[in-house]
This record gives sequence, C-alpha cells and structure tokens, in this order.
Amino acid sequence: MALVAGLLIGCGGADPAAPKARPVIGVSLLTMTNPFFKEIADAMKAEAAKDGYEVVVASGDQDPAKQRNQVTDFLVQKVSVIVLTPCDSKAVGTAIAEANTAGVPVFTADVACLVKDVKVVTHVATDNYEGGKVAGRAMVELLGSTGKVAIIDHPEVESVILRAKGFLEEVQKAPGIRVVAQLPGSGARDKSFAVAQDILQGHPDLDAFFAINDPSALGAIAAIEKAGKSGKIKVIGFDGQLEARQAVKDGKMYATVLQYPKQIGTMTVQAIARYMAGEKIEPRMLIPTGIYRQADAQKDPDLK
Repeated sequence: MALVAGLLIGCGGADPAAPKARPVIGVSLLTMTNPFFKEIADAMKAEAAKDGYEVVVASGDQDPAKQRNQVTDFLVQKVSVIVLTPCDSKAVGTAIAEANTAGVPVFTADVACLVKDVKVVTHVATDNYEGGKVAGRAMVELLGSTGKVAIIDHPEVESVILRAKGFLEEVQKAPGIRVVAQLPGSGARDKSFAVAQDILQGHPDLDAFFAINDPSALGAIAAIEKAGKSGKIKVIGFDGQLEARQAVKDGKMYATVLQYPKQIGTMTVQAIARYMAGEKIEPRMLIPTGIYRQADAQKDPDLK
C-alpha cells in the first residue's frame, strides 16, 4: 500500500503532508521611480509576511495599458488578491472589471478608481482633500493676502484631483491670491522642471508654486534656481520625502504636506487579511496629513 501511495504522489496525486502554497497578493503601483511608492511596497511586504502572504510587485510606469496587462498577468498567475495604485483613475476601470469577472478581489491604495460600475473592496489612502486644504492654508500663511501662484498638477489621478480641489478652496478665501497657471507635470521631477520653466517664462512675477508631490516640487526648485530666482519664489510640496524635508531645512521649500506611505501599505494588507477572514470592510480608509515647516526640519534627526 505504501508503494501505491508513493506512486500516486509521484504521478501527480496531492501529498497531504506537502506545505500549502502561500496566498499571493499581486500589486501594480503607479510608478517605482517615486520613493513614496517604494515605501508602500516595502510596508506591504513586511506586513504580508506576518500573515503568511507573498507579495508580487509590478510598476505600471504611469502607463494605464501596461498596468492593465499586469492585472491580466496576475489573473493568469491565479493571485488571491490584487492591489492597484491606478496610473489613471478612469482608465483603470477596465482592469478592475477584468478582475471582478475572474472573482479576484481588488483593493486600491493611495489613488482611487473613479469608475462607478466596478467593485473595489476598499480604498486606503491619505486624506488628500484635507491635505490639499492644509497646503492651501500654508500658502495663505506664506503669502498673506496677495500673490500669484502656479500649480504643478497631475490630473489623471484621483488623489491629485482631491489635493488640487482642497488647495484651491483654501487660497480662494484670500481674494488677493491668484492662481495664474495650473499645468501637468506627471508627478515627475524632470517633467515638472520643464513645466516650471515654462510657467516662469510666462509669469516672471510669480510668487509661489504648489506642487502636488515632492518630486514635482524638487523639479520646480531646480527651475527656480536655473532662473536665478532662488529665495524669491516659494514652493510648497506634498509627501514629506527625505529630500524634500532637507529642502525645507535649507530654505529651498517653504513646507511640505506630510503623508505616511508606510501606513498606507500596512493598512492595505491588514484590510486584506480581515477581508479574507470574512470580516466586513469599510469602503474607504483615510489617513490624516500633517504639515512640515522649517521649524520641524530643525528638529529632524534624519537631516544633515
């Protein structure tokens, strides 16, 4: 009998003593060139290891078509769960619909889907609308009652739409502050540098930039320096990345809005574990922001 059992196992029969494969979470991030998203991925991996999950991470490289192909690949690999930070909040609907049809639960992190007829278990993110309002209040604090402001935007993604909305609502309360330009920089330093150069040429009397993330803010700072206007044009960013915090300390950036990517990654995996255990999950989990000014930078042990 032992020989027969061994032959069955050798011919493809299941071995009850063999270790079970770990559930896999397939993750497609908007980009991995921004350290913010790497922190989300690292936090997800660390938290997933506690629950016995494996995390496979892919970068969408800000390309909705590439991200959809990654979702298709995850489905072929038979992952247990998919997590997306959409490259485009509307275009991602087709990828989510494909996962819905396959019966694979989808979670979003940082950037939400704006398509109504697809199913996402929950969305875990910064409270981006309130974060935009925090940035707007900081701009009013910086400029007082008057000034010309430009926004370096990334309107394809829901998180930035909310940031810009909150920011505009706050600065519009100061009637002397005018937003004279709002142009897309793709959330990337190099593109934001070029956009900031164009804005500075068109508005040489500009007083400040609001950049929708820290790479955009650092691109704006580079453009300001190249134009010979360091110290004359202020910048407010959004993320709280190390390089941006150093720029705040060095006086190159007035402030950055703090968000917490490690919390986003950790909470997403915790929500997955709860969902897989049969718990009902709230449809949206938002993490409050903070504001980081030079006084905070002076006490920051991570800075030079």
